[in-house]
Amino acid sequence: MGAPTIPAFVRGETVWDDPVAFGGTGEACAFRAPDPVALLDRLPLTDPLRMRDLAEVTTSDVVDYLAELGPRLRLSVNGFLREALEHSTAWSDMTPPVLAACYEQLPSLFTPEAVRAVAEGTVGSRFLDGWQEVASPGGGTAAVRAVGARAVHIIAGNNPIIAAITIIRNALVRGDAVIKTPANDPLTAVAVARTMAETAPGHPLTRHLAVAYWKGGGAAVEDRLYQPGNIDKIVAWGGLASVRHVTRYIQPGVELVTLDPKLSATIVGAEAFADEASMAETARLAAVDVGALNQLGCFNARVVHVVTGLDAAGLERAERWGELLHREILRLPAAVSTPARWFDPELRASLRALRTSPDWYRVIGGHDDEGAVVVSRVAEPVDFHTALSGRVANVVPVASPRDALKAMNAYTQTVGVYPESLKRRLRDLLPLYGVQRLVSLGYATRFRPDVPQDAMEPVRRMVKWIVDESCSPGDVHPLGHLDRRAEPWGRS
Repeated sequence: MGAPTIPAFVRGETVWDDPVAFGGTGEACAFRAPDPVALLDRLPLTDPLRMRDLAEVTTSDVVDYLAELGPRLRLSVNGFLREALEHSTAWSDMTPPVLAACYEQLPSLFTPEAVRAVAEGTVGSRFLDGWQEVASPGGGTAAVRAVGARAVHIIAGNNPIIAAITIIRNALVRGDAVIKTPANDPLTAVAVARTMAETAPGHPLTRHLAVAYWKGGGAAVEDRLYQPGNIDKIVAWGGLASVRHVTRYIQPGVELVTLDPKLSATIVGAEAFADEASMAETARLAAVDVGALNQLGCFNARVVHVVTGLDAAGLERAERWGELLHREILRLPAAVSTPARWFDPELRASLRALRTSPDWYRVIGGHDDEGAVVVSRVAEPVDFHTALSGRVANVVPVASPRDALKAMNAYTQTVGVYPESLKRRLRDLLPLYGVQRLVSLGYATRFRPDVPQDAMEPVRRMVKWIVDESCSPGDVHPLGHLDRRAEPWGRS
């Protein structure tokens, strides 16, 4: 079976022309797609005046458009998405049951309730739909409006939901989007876009979307595309290397919004170890944070700090809880978590090496790459904790919750905390160490697009905030802010 051909989508039209070969990780991951260089004259919106039709689209229009689109994104009725799922089983790091479950979630993102929550929880429909007046204590008025921008979205492929979220966000801000698809998911965004064209082919939201694949770092494409005449913003998900590469294109007129890679952790308070029932319940919750989505997300837990103490009894509690955690990870449903598709050989070797140091570490499981729990016998994570993957967690005993804080930094995205009372005590301290999100234990992988992400508001940064200021000489002296001695300026 030859490499599949992946079309591009250019402003309402599916494009198959001039396909060229792209290699993935192994022969099974290879595919063909339209030559991106040949598309360069069509991908960007070089005339910004053509965005006038988007200014007439209201938030209610967007909600209605996406509400009609959502039911058409069910796997049972959408051949484009079934094709994406079929091919993605070869490209994705996710295993087929977990991947299919992610596709099944897509329609729920497009409901009127979900879309309105994003609109009001981020930018606010009043700023998206028109000018909002703001009074000034010094006199005069100002009107503010959030205006859509031309943007390239470099999306990640670790979860197909990212493609859908990008399209929803762009629709809400009434932006003009060029989506660069990733090699491990080149089809999902195209599938959604093609469904948009079938649902509402002439709608401005359909016409202001382009989706294509090109190899990241390809100067033949990016040197021409990433220019102020073509785009206003670059919204980049992905790894450190790709984000660093994109920074070379930042200049006056091109803003970078980065959703860069992060690590996440957990703090389990002493209350969890009061009795067997509490230990079992918290292990079940923590297993979800570690194992859901096969630990492929930034929000998955990797290091779990447990307040057991460091004496002999405390270390015994930590090991017992680690055993429960490993058991619960293996019990997760196949639609939520499975053994990794590709287990990191270096991580496997590191686990094997730790087994030779039982005075310092205990490794629970991991003999068959099914996932493992490493229990430290000191209050320090393992040296390779940033490389934990494949449902491998490091349980670190500490004497106090505050002892866990020193392990946090600006790379720490999510911290799951148990119990809620401890989370409330820590929520003003953890941000000082760089933590960006606190969540109840067991809910780290529950993504909410209607709240800030990575310690910022990406949707608010996707728009251009335009100000119209008005002053009258009869009310505000033109020189008053420069010279307090200026005489009143009367009406003539």
